Amino acid sequence: MDNPLAPERQRTLGLRRLGLRAGRWLGMGRMWTRGLVDLALPPICMACRAAVGEPGCLCAPCWSRVRFIERPYCDRLGIPLTHEYETFGTTGPVVSEAAFARPPAYGRARAVAVFGDVSRDIIHALKYADRLDVAAPMARMMARAGADILAEAGALVPVPLHPLRLWKRRFNQSMLLARGVAAASGVPVRADWLRRARATTPQVGLDRAARAQNVAGAFIVPETMRAELRGRRLVLVDDVLTTGATIDACAKALMRAGALRVDVLVFARVVDGHDTPIS
Repeated sequence: MDNPLAPERQRTLGLRRLGLRAGRWLGMGRMWTRGLVDLALPPICMACRAAVGEPGCLCAPCWSRVRFIERPYCDRLGIPLTHEYETFGTTGPVVSEAAFARPPAYGRARAVAVFGDVSRDIIHALKYADRLDVAAPMARMMARAGADILAEAGALVPVPLHPLRLWKRRFNQSMLLARGVAAASGVPVRADWLRRARATTPQVGLDRAARAQNVAGAFIVPETMRAELRGRRLVLVDDVLTTGATIDACAKALMRAGALRVDVLVFARVVDGHDTPIS
């Protein structure tokens, strides 16, 4: 027997898809317009918009305030360690006490810089100010910071947005960064391997436990994609890593679907104090 609600449901779905497409085209038009304006104007700093010598770079004052993450750092969490630990004499990876106390669901994380004033301004410029010009230089820095995990990766998986959030923002910053990392590393992007199944409230202002509860079960791997990703080494791509709740939820979904390993690559990560390494 035919379902009398089926035609109405199909019309609703059709209108929803049309709205998403219209929002996407409007967003693309706005981004192209902004891009043309940026091309016509002198290059500006990625963070503070001061004049600089060439596009995609930081002015000297902003550069001096960035805390780039370089070795020694925790091999699991990617957090910087003080240079005194270089005298430990170990030749293998160094793992911090924090990684042992609260091991993440992912394998290894890599980040360009500690989340601070300048890195926050760059990320906010991309996400909220339509500064798409910063995505490519951010991605190139990410590719350098994550060279070791990218060398073993079979695919890049950007952290997905819910369709409603994507419609409002018009683009997924993680997808833009993943495409840039792919261009620099040669590792392909597979955005269809992970999907956000339900909308979640913004994580800003939530503590660690609330963040984990907020995103629990929010991500799924479509059944049709499980055979493709099974046994693959994947790298999750996002703009910033804070408590790791969202990244952990994504990594768990991919691992349950059969991924061999899931590493993480972000532009910036939050670091709380210093961690004593265990080698």
